[in-house]
Amino acid sequence: MKGKITKVSGPLVVASGLKNVKLFDLVEVSKHKLMGEVIELRGDKASIQVYEDTSLLGVGEQVESTNLPLSAELGPGLLGSIFDGIGRPLVELYENHGNYIKRGISIKSLNRKKKWAFVATAKKGDTVTAGDCIGSVQETDSFSHKILVPLNVDGTIASISSGNYAVDSTVATIKTAKGDTINISLMQTWPVRKPRPYTEKLTPTTPLVTGQRVIDTLFPIAKGGVAAVPGPFGSGKTIVQHQIAKWADADVVVYVGCGERGNEITDVLNEFAKLVDPRTNKPLMQRTVLIANTSDMPVAAREASIYTGITIAEYFRDMGKSVVILADSTSRWAEALREMSGRLEEMPSDEGYPAYLASRLAEFYERAGSVQVLGSDKKFGTVTAIGAVSPPGGDMSEPVSQATLRVVKVFWGLSASLAYKRHFPAIDWITSYSLYVDQLKDWYDKDIDKKFCKSRQDTVSLLGQENSLKEIVRLVGMDALSPSDRLTLEVAKSIREDFLHQNAFSSTDSYTSLKKQLLLLELILLYNLESLKAIKKGASIEKILSIPIRHDISLAKHLDEKSNEFDTIKDKIKTQLSALELEDSF
Repeated sequence: MKGKITKVSGPLVVASGLKNVKLFDLVEVSKHKLMGEVIELRGDKASIQVYEDTSLLGVGEQVESTNLPLSAELGPGLLGSIFDGIGRPLVELYENHGNYIKRGISIKSLNRKKKWAFVATAKKGDTVTAGDCIGSVQETDSFSHKILVPLNVDGTIASISSGNYAVDSTVATIKTAKGDTINISLMQTWPVRKPRPYTEKLTPTTPLVTGQRVIDTLFPIAKGGVAAVPGPFGSGKTIVQHQIAKWADADVVVYVGCGERGNEITDVLNEFAKLVDPRTNKPLMQRTVLIANTSDMPVAAREASIYTGITIAEYFRDMGKSVVILADSTSRWAEALREMSGRLEEMPSDEGYPAYLASRLAEFYERAGSVQVLGSDKKFGTVTAIGAVSPPGGDMSEPVSQATLRVVKVFWGLSASLAYKRHFPAIDWITSYSLYVDQLKDWYDKDIDKKFCKSRQDTVSLLGQENSLKEIVRLVGMDALSPSDRLTLEVAKSIREDFLHQNAFSSTDSYTSLKKQLLLLELILLYNLESLKAIKKGASIEKILSIPIRHDISLAKHLDEKSNEFDTIKDKIKTQLSALELEDSF
């Protein structure tokens, strides 16, 4: 089906003569074959968002429909790759076309020349259904890529064989109940705007362990959960996401650089290539997919990038994997949405954003979750979505932040003042929250220790008391506080500096297991408890605050969790504070 351009407005092109085209169909615009997507239909006129530069386009040029939606290619070769917002591999673009992406270049996401060693696990005559695994490919040293029966396909395997295949080669054939023969290759495609189906969505009950103490202990996120990381410029959003990408107990990480500055994306590409996966000692890129869409790239591709990312995440989820998708940032994505809405002359809502901003954000985050995936064998997979939000000037009342907060269940509020003090992760423990704490309690009780949740509650309480006491100190001074209140301030300071603060460049402090997190908290809370007893027995608060063991508590985060030193420090806390009680009783 062909039409003609009647209007060009930046990335928006209006064409007539496309009466039978469908919403979200891909089209090729002009002789340059620029890729575009139909986003509005009015009679025989179609509004098209073009993913490439539209300069020098003119009225009357041809537009041709492909009759296909924007789809992602899914198969071996995804891991370790870098794509743009619409799924074109940037490394191959660079190798074939140089530093700059020329207009009209169409290149497949997955390499058609590379051969993969396919090992069949199903055999001829097996009855299979959508989502069943028929074999695998060792995609990287540490990742076995399962080859699944495509969705909406079931029947009996007519042929299958192991061997070396390209991603588009037929490795098996399935005969359906209707007598049709379906060829199965190593890859499949899926429309990026359509969620991939599953058997059942479940309540998340397992935490995503990140090794970051402020997250895991105070504001945990469940596998299959959703979180927002809002904060002003320079507050450390990218640092938090880097730490999660490196340390989270996920099988696959999908990082979407959506509209960020080019130098930040460059840093991500350079750093991820050098990072070593602590679980396998292999390069972190072996379980990572990067989607890079910088702020100077076409705005329409930015809008599509998070859908490409979440579709890839769902694909790995369907293998029964735990996947984390990091979107940095949804604010830039929303700005692209606002620009396209303005060019469509839609009625604007708050601050010029379209009225459907909240629903589009919800559609994205709702594609995360813990699910029972399709297939005859009972498999479970998760997609955990973590979106960075960049409110202008740190104003959390702006529309993108508010729409995000209505959807997510974890809020890691970043503080510029903490970042300027070099306190990282710069997550504000006063404004942040997690709604997964209660549903994760059983897991903590069973897999870590029943004392974990109680220690967390005591920690949160002490930090809250400190916040209130600081107001009193500002008004009337430290001398107005009672000894127990002064102790609370010191213990809370210890929590902040010795527990919540982490050094990402330290081999012993960059990651902390949950068991070690509990050990560290127990030291601080034991010091608080024993000090309160000493105060009641008349011990001086000055002496309590200056006992030598406090130095050992501050350095305990560098100890091995299996070390006996934790028990030694506990004994010293009790001994030194008991000595103060005896000393002050004479």
